[in-house]
Parts: sequence; C-alpha cells; structure tokens
Amino acid sequence: MSPLVIVLIVVGVLLVIGLVIAGVVLGRNGGDATQERLRFIGDDSSANEEEEGTEEQSSALTRQLNQVIEDRGLGQSIAIDLARADLKLTVAEFLALTLISIFALVGLAWLIYGTNVVMLLIGVVVGYFAPKIFVKRRQKSRLKAFDNQLGDAITLMANGLRAGYSMLQAMDALAREMPPPVSVEFRRVVQEIGLGISNERAFNNLLRRLPSDDLDLMITAINVQSEVGGNLAEILEIIGEVIRERVRIKGEIQVLTAQGQLSGYVISGLPIVLGLLLYAMNQEYIGRMIFPCPEEQELCSQPCGWIMIGAGALTIASGFFAIQKIIDIDV
Repeated sequence: MSPLVIVLIVVGVLLVIGLVIAGVVLGRNGGDATQERLRFIGDDSSANEEEEGTEEQSSALTRQLNQVIEDRGLGQSIAIDLARADLKLTVAEFLALTLISIFALVGLAWLIYGTNVVMLLIGVVVGYFAPKIFVKRRQKSRLKAFDNQLGDAITLMANGLRAGYSMLQAMDALAREMPPPVSVEFRRVVQEIGLGISNERAFNNLLRRLPSDDLDLMITAINVQSEVGGNLAEILEIIGEVIRERVRIKGEIQVLTAQGQLSGYVISGLPIVLGLLLYAMNQEYIGRMIFPCPEEQELCSQPCGWIMIGAGALTIASGFFAIQKIIDIDV
C-alpha cells in the first residue's frame, strides 16, 4: 500500500473521531446557551422538552467520555496541565482541539506542499504538539506572574495577621484585594477550607497547581509554625522580603540574558524557516537532496542528503539547549 494512501486513511480516521468529539462538546455548550435563550423568548413547551432531552443525552455522553479519558494516565496528566494553566477545558475538549489543530496543520501543509507525505507527517506532528506547547507556555507565564505577586501577597497577609485577622480571613483579604492569579488561587484555598478540607491539604493542592519554590517556602513556614508556634506575621514578613529580593534579582538576570535568549531562538529557527520557504518556492530544487529522482535525470537523491539534514538538526538542537543552559541562572 502506498504511504500516501496510509496517511490519508489515518487522517480520515482522525477526522471522524475529531468531528464526533467536537460535536459532543459543541452540542453540550450550545445546548446550554440555546436553552437559556429560549426561556426568555417564549413558552414553547414542546421545544423546551426536546431541548432538555437533547441536553441531558449530550451531557451524559460528555460526562462518560470525560470519565473514561480522565481515568487513564495520559488523561490525568492532561487534567493537571490544564488546571495549572487555568484553562476551563475538560480533557475531552482539549483532545478535540488537538485533533482540530492536526487537521488544520495537515490542510495547510497540503495547500503549500501538495501531496508530499513527509510534509503531511510534519504537519501531523506540529499540529499534535502545538496545543501542548501553548499550555506549557501559559503555565510558565502564569507561574511567573504568581511569583511576582507572591511577595506583596505575603506582606499583605502578615499585615492582616498583625491587625487581628485569622489565617483564613487574611487569605480571604488576599482574594479580594490582589489581582489574578494570586486572588484566584487563594480564593480556591479559602473555598476548600470552607468545605471542610484541612489547611495542610488545601495548601498542598495549591502547591500542586502552582509548583513554585517561593510558595513551597511559605507553606513550609506556615506548617512549621502551626506545629511549634511562633510569631507567624514576623515570619511571613521576612519570607516576603526574601521573595521580593529574589524576584528583583531574577528580573535583572532576565534583562541581562534577554539578548542571548533571543539569539538562541533566531539562530535555531532561521535555518528551519528558510528551508521550508525554499522548499515551498522550488520543491524540485530542494527535493533532489532528499527524494528519489526519475531515472532519466543524472542528479538523484543520495543518502548524504538525509545525513546532512540529521547532522544539521542535531547541531541546531545541541546549540539551542546549550544556549538555554547558559542563560538559565538559578537564584
């Protein structure tokens, strides 16, 4: 069987699965909005009953699908990543978006490069990893914003404790006074404690959502103080000062290493982008290095073409990670 036929079959199967999942997701979300609008329009009881039945079936199917996926190891990992990125998506919705991304990148590769099997496979790989990269970058930016706000949040908590607030009241003040993501996360902690969860477990859940070293230091100090006693307000004030100083030093290091970081991205991405552009403009010229040529032509593909591409990719990757390692300075 031709490789092109295999790729088309795989893409077709994934397209069917993606359409089914997307239909379930959109049906659930659309059912809620449609039902809500119909309540304000009129009293068509038959239409409302049909909408309610469709909504119940769609919701039940979505819940079953989410339960089956989240019970798997991969589903649990995706759920944790979505929670850390603060994305209001279920695992099934994220997988549906991943499939849509694959189809979009495969279609774009087909429009630019035609029925080229290698480029279609590259489109599949890039489409699969693109949503994951977006989630990881959102996690990183959200964690950075939380670390930048944590010093002021701890100082505000210490001032609240000095004013006579309890720990729960001080965290509730943080939820009301601080901007996101600090306000969102401490509001969750207050809600969990209000539902009967212990303080230690609620803080551990917070640390699992935001794996920050500064947050770990604050939680450790609170847990130790609850066991041995002491002036918690003074301890938190000292920790807040240390965290603010660390954030200041990290900012200075980031400014000094910004040029090296940008150089790493440009130097690593420029050969890849230029290669794809040249191949899109003249496939016959670049294709002679990696694809077989007709027998009547003298210049045909040789193994050295693949060796050159592999060696180039290896050196680009090693140089990129070396630059990232140099500019990654722990404080």
